[in-house]
Amino acid sequence: MSPATYRAGAFRDAADRIGLEIVVAIDMPEPLAERYHGQLMVDLQDVDAATSRLVSWVREHPEPPVVAVLAVDDRGSEIATRASQELALPHNDPASALAARDKWVMRQALERGGVPVPRFEAIPGDTDPSTIAHQQRYPVVVKPTLLSGSRGVIRADTPDEFVVAFSRTRRVLERSGMPANAFPILIEQYVPGVEVALEGLLTGGELTTLALFDKPDPLDGPFFEETIYVTPSRLPLDVQSAISTRTAESARAIGLRNGPVHAELRIDQVTGDIWMIELAGRSIGGLCGSVLEFGTGISLEEIILRHAAGIELPSTDRGGDGAGVMMIPIPKGGMLREVGGQDEALAVPGVTGIEITAPYNQPIVPLPEGESYLGFIFAKGETAGDAEVALREAHARLTFRIDPAIPLMRRE
Repeated sequence: MSPATYRAGAFRDAADRIGLEIVVAIDMPEPLAERYHGQLMVDLQDVDAATSRLVSWVREHPEPPVVAVLAVDDRGSEIATRASQELALPHNDPASALAARDKWVMRQALERGGVPVPRFEAIPGDTDPSTIAHQQRYPVVVKPTLLSGSRGVIRADTPDEFVVAFSRTRRVLERSGMPANAFPILIEQYVPGVEVALEGLLTGGELTTLALFDKPDPLDGPFFEETIYVTPSRLPLDVQSAISTRTAESARAIGLRNGPVHAELRIDQVTGDIWMIELAGRSIGGLCGSVLEFGTGISLEEIILRHAAGIELPSTDRGGDGAGVMMIPIPKGGMLREVGGQDEALAVPGVTGIEITAPYNQPIVPLPEGESYLGFIFAKGETAGDAEVALREAHARLTFRIDPAIPLMRRE
């Protein structure tokens, strides 16, 4: 995992509950190892070195035996898969780890596997967008191939908008340390319709759907900031079944066969077709998974660890109660000074918690350049609709003080 993940505590707590010993391989320079006793330091950017370090550690510590290597974040998925292969542990096709991270590679794998995909092409990032703007069939979505969380994802409806969007996405790439001459930009057909998220578990290629989230806020662009997730889905049962089927087909196409999957899909409002937008070989990010409980209060992380370690799974039935989470969007850039109204928001019936995760007195950046949220609101209700109402009311009671960022003065 990366040191910035929100989920470290949830996995540790889950491991304690089931008596499973875990060793954390964290993306951090070796000189800092003394501060993180009991953790392995790995460089997630250097896949070969990180894989070798994991394999060597496991072989040097045969007792108790390591039974699984699990990636919490996208960046660790290829390392976990390759290490598992070398150690003869259950694993996915190593190529699937790249396909699940790289949007262009994924689109090609889905197409080869016979899964319908929106029209797409990858353009070198250093291309002059004005030379290709009139060749596009609008509307299109411009997106980086590797970044996550809707970062750098922009809709364009005209050639002029395309030039602006492509240039802006390129700047996001470059600010992320990805030179434009080395990383392509994906141009993809825009699909109008509603979006959903599926949380699932693969066992030998067979998919168990753990939860299907509706996203009630429209994601029409020009940016695609996700806000509210609620479950259970209110879509017709036949549509829900078709979403699970499309996710299983997509997983097979890119080579995912074991472990958690998180899928983002769109239901075309014109044709009714179901399009796979993203498929990750990990569970849901942020703190969103904390709204899911299975059987008698079993967390998503416990389900994942039990599955990875080959421990018998409890019931994965969630029952019919509604649950939801709101990723609090960043309304504008600047310095976050205060989030007010939290007591009032917590008093909303159905609201179960608020976590402000953005650091105070530090710069915050909204999408499409930003890569995080202000925090999370959690709610429960008799139905998904009740949870949605509670989330919206709680958000309306929050106030945000964001001061302009003070630019650094250059001394001549």
